[in-house]
Amino acid sequence: MNDKQGALAGIRVIELGQLIAGPFCGQLLGDMGAEVIKVEPPNQGDPMREWGRGEHKLWWEVVARNKKSVSANMRMPEGQEIVRRLAAQADILIENFKPGTLEKWGLGPDVLHALNPRLIIVRVSGYGQSGPYSDRAGFGGIGEAMGGWRYVVGDPDRPPSRMGISIGDSLAATYGCMGALAALHARERTGRGQVVDSALYEAVLQVMESLVPEYQVSGYIRERSGSILPGIAPSNVYKCKDGDYLIGGNQDAVFARLCKAIGQPELATDERFVDHVSRGRNQTELDQLIEDWTSQHTVAEVEATMIEYSVPSGVIYRAPEMLADPHFAAREALIDVETPRWGKVTMQNSFPKLSETPGGIRSPAPAEIGQDNAEIYGDLLGFDAAELSRLEAAGAI
Repeated sequence: MNDKQGALAGIRVIELGQLIAGPFCGQLLGDMGAEVIKVEPPNQGDPMREWGRGEHKLWWEVVARNKKSVSANMRMPEGQEIVRRLAAQADILIENFKPGTLEKWGLGPDVLHALNPRLIIVRVSGYGQSGPYSDRAGFGGIGEAMGGWRYVVGDPDRPPSRMGISIGDSLAATYGCMGALAALHARERTGRGQVVDSALYEAVLQVMESLVPEYQVSGYIRERSGSILPGIAPSNVYKCKDGDYLIGGNQDAVFARLCKAIGQPELATDERFVDHVSRGRNQTELDQLIEDWTSQHTVAEVEATMIEYSVPSGVIYRAPEMLADPHFAAREALIDVETPRWGKVTMQNSFPKLSETPGGIRSPAPAEIGQDNAEIYGDLLGFDAAELSRLEAAGAI
């Protein structure tokens, strides 16, 4: 029988961060079953509550799902004491403030580990907790630039571009989550927690393949190449009668099938395209030959042919295509969540899928700042009604 609570059931997470990197790390842990207690500034809340595009601001509904909201002013001694008491009963604490901020508030790792030696502290920042740049302000785009991502994204005749999402923040959050899971395993052996230091630029650097050694060994600097990867052919977006279609056929056997699919089987043995190196050398010419064929057909016709010949390919999806796709539906890649503010909201499910202890969305994002104060501060920390009223009157919660 599947454990509907998720693999991290019984793990308590305190999320202090705001905006993207810290909260996305909390989202990942919450999706896997952890109890996530999000600490928000009183009356102000996380700015993510107002982020998103279009008429409605919906990003909060995704990034704050599976979380409870409490309010605490961490700039006040009373708010700092609340966080210390929460940390004393937690397994993981997440923050993505500028390095030194927690220490300034009396919430540094030395203080928190004295209260709870088993605590795992995930610290996400632009440049990391050490080094000459550590005290600089850093956002996701800065990490993408320093980590090498921005330089190689876009067309070669244009300035460096960016993705339409905050990939640097998401990568740093994902590595922070990965580090927390590793630290949980290490704690089973040592009995001690530790600090997970996830820097935005290093998270980006980690996915940059062999970019650095290519330069260090051979002097090669990767440049922007638009929709292709130089030397990897065919692998591109090709125009059809009614849209664009992605085809990847750079492996020898796959390329031979692609040649048959477009009615030119002789291309597989043509000396210009006979192997990986030759195809890369003649990439532009090969792409034009393929597009000469795709441009005579609709996207649906090209897709049907590629499927028939088992050539990796696909439609370039937007949200409408995702919502209409039967594969998304069959795997529950998208799920409907009933939210207090917007009613039914369809969003991405929890990934990856675990067979025995699957993750999932157990609760919607908290609609109100501090809506769980009574439960967490009363039941977990033992504050009575009079104390809660005093803290609220003082502006601490």
